[in-house]
Amino acid sequence: KSATSKSKHPVKDDEDEEEEMPKDEEEEEDGETFADMMKHGLTELDVGILKFISEHKGFSGILKERYSDFVVHEINREGKTVQLDDLSIPPEEEPAADDLDVLTEEQKKELGELQLFKNKEGDVSIEVVDDTKEKRTQIHKAIKTQFPGLETKTEERDTHKFIVAYHAAGKKALAAPRKHSWPKNRGAFCHFVLYKENKDTMDSINVLSKFLRLRPNVFSYMGTKDKRAITVQEIAVLRITAERLSHLNKCLNNFKLGNFCYKNHPLKLGELQGNHFTVVLRNISGSQEQVEQALKSLKETGFINYYGMQRFGTTAVPTYQVGKAILRNDWSEVVDLILKPRPGAEKGYLVRCREEWAKSQDPEAALKKLPVKRCVEGQLLRGLCMYGKKNVITAFGLIPRNNRLMYIHSYQSVVWNTMVSRRIEAFGLNAVEGDLVLKGGTAHMLSAEEAKGLSIHDIVMPLPGYDVIYPSHHGKISVETEMLTADGLDIDTMRHKVKDYSLAGAYRRVVIRPSDVSWSVSPYDDPRVSLVHTDVEKLEDKPGPVFNTEGKYRALRMEFSLPPSTYATMAIREVLKMDTSIKNQTQLNTTWFN
Repeated sequence: KSATSKSKHPVKDDEDEEEEMPKDEEEEEDGETFADMMKHGLTELDVGILKFISEHKGFSGILKERYSDFVVHEINREGKTVQLDDLSIPPEEEPAADDLDVLTEEQKKELGELQLFKNKEGDVSIEVVDDTKEKRTQIHKAIKTQFPGLETKTEERDTHKFIVAYHAAGKKALAAPRKHSWPKNRGAFCHFVLYKENKDTMDSINVLSKFLRLRPNVFSYMGTKDKRAITVQEIAVLRITAERLSHLNKCLNNFKLGNFCYKNHPLKLGELQGNHFTVVLRNISGSQEQVEQALKSLKETGFINYYGMQRFGTTAVPTYQVGKAILRNDWSEVVDLILKPRPGAEKGYLVRCREEWAKSQDPEAALKKLPVKRCVEGQLLRGLCMYGKKNVITAFGLIPRNNRLMYIHSYQSVVWNTMVSRRIEAFGLNAVEGDLVLKGGTAHMLSAEEAKGLSIHDIVMPLPGYDVIYPSHHGKISVETEMLTADGLDIDTMRHKVKDYSLAGAYRRVVIRPSDVSWSVSPYDDPRVSLVHTDVEKLEDKPGPVFNTEGKYRALRMEFSLPPSTYATMAIREVLKMDTSIKNQTQLNTTWFN
């Protein structure tokens, strides 16, 4: 599909978040349907994203026209940028040469085809002619060494012994799991670098789990990465060899695994230092002078650390509305918001499911309309079938915890964005009396005297919760308290009777200055030509992009590093001074391509 077709998800952002909405299927709507759906989507104004802090004149550009226009490299806890640059397997004890010669060329051919998933549920039977335990061991060892991903077992048929090889992801493997011995001196976790294209982290883990016949929870990582991008991050998996992981490179598209090593510990969410972004904005309208001004401002002043549009969902029912209902303990409203029909295009089966729910309020009837039960709607309906409509809290608990928490965190984020917009509207970039700063991890309210030596870069704003203090400007009631009251909430309701939904609150910097900022403008003619040299292209010795000196269009390529939980699209928004919502970007793409 040509890159000049209408971009489907131009601005879903990258952020290190534990939470995200599960995808129910890989299929996506075509461009027109998506554009139609986004007519009902949110804009930045809807979620409190209102202000800019730079002085330059904005200009237009297309973000994520191709997913390869957005490249993310994780920065690990040692501060090193994670890169895929080595596909080799750590050396292990070499098997004896005679162990490898026990297979015929025909057997090797059959095993090779089995290994490459040409016949996932098939098997290859090898008769043991001069049957000794030693001979059988040699065959088992040869198959596993030369064909990682295959399992073997011994079977007796009519007094003849056969060694049967089958695929580790096939049904036979599930019926006969084998225990793998693990060397004592080897770390229990295989750490590797995952390079992925156009897939989010959770989907990627699910694919790896399926192919390796594992539960997804044996994988650990430091942060989830965006779908519509090329991303490079570290993953750890418990007791799976580098050889088995490396074999996946033959079977999987859009993934590459490498830089294998064994360690004694898994990875923890949030352990990373941040992410390094390489972003290409195509068809920019700004003059060279405007671009220079915009990027100098980004480097020196930074951008408002808003929660980006990704935080709030893409349908006509924003996630923060569900979060508000949870915090108010209004469970019938929670169910209604998640299941009710909504304007805008959705997959047909979801529309039918919602219509059935609106008509009958019967969870079983609505669930029957869903071929895929893994989506939030399916999980909630299954809960309602199991526990009944009077036990909504328990039924809602069938939705994975991270997805449930996403709703209330989304509400916190809208309140935070709105507060910050009002704070900047009132006092600009100066620190003022009543602002908050962090001192050794504790929030401190500034006096007029203390505020004199500080700027907006020192200021934090609280996410609403029961364990934070709020800024107090000129003795006025805080904007946060005012917003909570308008939504039928107060600080006490943040201590929810369901412990999972209690919000202690936290502090977040108001303005972020990216590090390692660099940029260049390149003319180009063909929108399909990549302007980034990826890790995989480098590994395969493919030439890097050729930058023309002239062309019909101009692209701005910029690089910068951000701390965790900071949205790259909010940095891009400050450069362009343009609404980064999917709704706006879809309209921009549609206009540009028509």
